[in-house]
Amino acid sequence: MPMDGGIGASTKRREDLRFLTGNGRYTDDINLRGQLYAYFLRSQVAHGRINGIDSAQAAAMPGVVRIFTGKDFEGVGGLPCGWQVTDKHGQPMQEPAHPVLAQGKVRHVGDPIAVVVAETAEQARDAAEAIVVDIDELPAVIDMKAALAADAPKVHEDLTSNLCYDWGFVEENKGAVDAAFAAAAHVTTLELVNQRLIANPMEPRVAVGDYDPWNDMSTLYTTSQNPHVIRLLMGAFVLGIPEHKLRVVAPDVGGGFGSKIFHYAEEAFCTFAARALKKPVKWTSTRSEAFMSDAHGRDHVTKIELALDADNNFTAIRTETYANMGAYLSTFAPSVPTWLHGTLMAGNYKTPVIYVNVKAVFTNTVPVDAYRGAGRPEATFQLERLIDKAARELGVSPVDLRRQNFIQPDQFPYATPVAVEYDTGNYDATMDKMLELADYAGFDARAAESAKAGKLRGFGIAHYIEACGIAPSNLVGQLGARAGLYESATVRVNATGSISVFTGSHSHGQGHETTFAQVVSELIGIDAGQVEIVHGDTSNTPMGMGTYGSRSLAVGGSALVRATNKIITKAKKIAAHLLEASEADIELKDGKFSVAGTDKSVDWAGVTLAAYVPHNYPLESLEPGLEETAFYDPSNFTYPAGAYGCEVEVDPETGKVTILNFTAADDFGNVVNPMIVEGQVHGGLAQGIGQAMLEACAYDADGQLLTGSYMDYAMPRADDLPAYTVDHSCVTPCTHNPLGVKGCGEAGAIGSPPAVVNAVIDALHRGGHTHVTHIDMPVSPARVWAAMQAK
Repeated sequence: MPMDGGIGASTKRREDLRFLTGNGRYTDDINLRGQLYAYFLRSQVAHGRINGIDSAQAAAMPGVVRIFTGKDFEGVGGLPCGWQVTDKHGQPMQEPAHPVLAQGKVRHVGDPIAVVVAETAEQARDAAEAIVVDIDELPAVIDMKAALAADAPKVHEDLTSNLCYDWGFVEENKGAVDAAFAAAAHVTTLELVNQRLIANPMEPRVAVGDYDPWNDMSTLYTTSQNPHVIRLLMGAFVLGIPEHKLRVVAPDVGGGFGSKIFHYAEEAFCTFAARALKKPVKWTSTRSEAFMSDAHGRDHVTKIELALDADNNFTAIRTETYANMGAYLSTFAPSVPTWLHGTLMAGNYKTPVIYVNVKAVFTNTVPVDAYRGAGRPEATFQLERLIDKAARELGVSPVDLRRQNFIQPDQFPYATPVAVEYDTGNYDATMDKMLELADYAGFDARAAESAKAGKLRGFGIAHYIEACGIAPSNLVGQLGARAGLYESATVRVNATGSISVFTGSHSHGQGHETTFAQVVSELIGIDAGQVEIVHGDTSNTPMGMGTYGSRSLAVGGSALVRATNKIITKAKKIAAHLLEASEADIELKDGKFSVAGTDKSVDWAGVTLAAYVPHNYPLESLEPGLEETAFYDPSNFTYPAGAYGCEVEVDPETGKVTILNFTAADDFGNVVNPMIVEGQVHGGLAQGIGQAMLEACAYDADGQLLTGSYMDYAMPRADDLPAYTVDHSCVTPCTHNPLGVKGCGEAGAIGSPPAVVNAVIDALHRGGHTHVTHIDMPVSPARVWAAMQAK
């Protein structure tokens, strides 16, 4: 049994008390003395040439302090891209400039043209409406394939085309893959769309810039998942502010799902304007503004093929994907359809050879970047839909076809043909657990009951694997990353034994203040209530890479373990001195140091007090104090995996799909807090089901955003979601981090979309609609009904 508050305990999240009582401190809660307010005038056309901006009338309006345009940012750096991809010909990607404010052209609806800074938000908005912008509207390119036509309008005139890169992976496999397809006994082909999504975290983005002229210090308060990275990018590449003169603070953040990883123009603007005006400048996004300024997710169009031999063994996979970059390269956008997507195309299966081709395309749309799962959901959806289609073509069970091709436990570590090595796993175990919990054996009886009621019942299966905690830095550097991917922690023990932990990871819903304290509590043997977790402020936390990609515990937690072990090592030296014993004989258990084989001991508080009140202390050999810092750079990804089962009912009269049950059996390695893990899976399932059933971002041919509000963009509601059965009892610990943990935050969003669509196709086939082999997401009533009628 876990100790009270230690590893394995379902301790309630300590941070929830302040959130539930309205005492959270979010960026919009921050109001500084004398602050001004910014309002961004954004382009209403998707593509246009700016002939002139007349702001004279707006500048004379009440409360207006200054109006900024792109001219004010001439000589200022543009927003940087954090990952460079090299194409299959060895050439670097095309990387256009991304100005803070539009210079000469606008390239998507929502592109910022000018900013009014005024004494109130209302005055700034009113003045913005008085600005006259002379724009010659240009033809827009929205469709990716059309954007690559020789005569297509260029999003960026200084580029040779709208192709960012043409990436082949693994290029040397291509000949072997083609040969395997030529020799295949059966080939299954599927064309599908992974539609564009809008992240929609509960808290819209906010930025507050401040400047202290007396010490030349700039401070940015922002809704960010990684404040240290924002400081690095904005300081070094955009505004030219030395890091020791730039502080970035991300207080409580109300969700991110990837959309708050990136460095945005509004952050740079508010910091720049505060320095220029010598007053704080605040910007708060509206929800409508967020739809056209926050990075979007997904947006892939794919053709995928599977080759099988006469015994139904997978022999090769081949894919061709068009990936939308939008109008500019967001911070980590190039890596999502390549290194975060192509490397997962092996899935859980022992396919000998794989080739992945990705063409990244510029269009006149909002930039696209990482969204919960980031490349992994796209790869899983392609693969798991393809395998289901293959099983139907071959007339075999989708369960059996997967089992036959699973990597087996005795094959780990397993090097895939797409450049990653899985350290551990047991895919049959998670499949068995899911089928048991879902009562798969009783499905036929339930389907018969549905048929009596005139409904079609289906069961969909998906198995996923995810690569979390992107690593190591020396490898990703070779792959084009322009940042390290380590994590950091400082453990400061106070004189009376309480502990302050300063972490480079950032919590925006993950529960770090609870789980990180549980880890320290377990290692030392003290109550978790004695441990405080501090994050989000670059002025008092060590340089870290932030929170995304399910890396917090595997990478940030491992740094925390290293720092805490350094603390324990020094504390044992102090205890050895106090107990007049050899350091090698000192044992730590339940917060007490003792001499092995004796009854001599000193408690934790006694040792920590001696560290800071060194009256009887070996100053000649041991420094006072008890504080340590550690950095952890992982040697490999972690590879959580799981089996998901979705049971649906389809109304053949309307096409309406109802999810009746959803079962998730995940292998997350060792689990620190089961309750928090379950909550993370619940949230991921809601987002994945939202994509499968409801959500889709759409543009018209002129680049106007048709889904610019919740009137048109369908977010899942409580009555759209079923009760979940979630299990994480199948455990194969990660072999290369000290906690044996794997990521859990993105899993639900990765495995659920194909399970839902597979269930819908299964229901239609059971109802006699065998001509329906695929329906693109979202599987709305209109799409399902139309598919049934399209005989």
